[in-house]
Amino acid sequence: MPTYHGSCHCGAVRFTIDAEISEIYTCDCSLCRRKSARMTTVHESRLIITEGEDKLNLYQWNARIAKHYFCSVCGIYPFHKKRSMPDHYGVNVACLEDFDASSVPFRAADGKDMPIVDPSARKDWPGPRETG
Repeated sequence: MPTYHGSCHCGAVRFTIDAEISEIYTCDCSLCRRKSARMTTVHESRLIITEGEDKLNLYQWNARIAKHYFCSVCGIYPFHKKRSMPDHYGVNVACLEDFDASSVPFRAADGKDMPIVDPSARKDWPGPRETG
């Protein structure tokens, strides 16, 4: 299985993944649409933070299941724990060294239709509203 090394822009956060990258996707939820990242999915046991874990900031919203991480120094998003698969990471493939994203199939993922469960959610968040 290939090992890829990745980092944020400034290099404060570094990580490795052991994964066969067979697909890249983008998500259309209100957060992913704004960050416009291309991601691959990796089991949590296959991602190791090698440097700068203390430099990661966490952002959560809505159901607070997904955990989106950003470098506190440069602001780059390297990965997030997935809402749909909480034992997996979505990894920003643009943060991987020596990886050619054009060599892997690409798809669009439907995130905008995931239910909104936070009763105080902003009205502009797309997705069906769960009640009670």
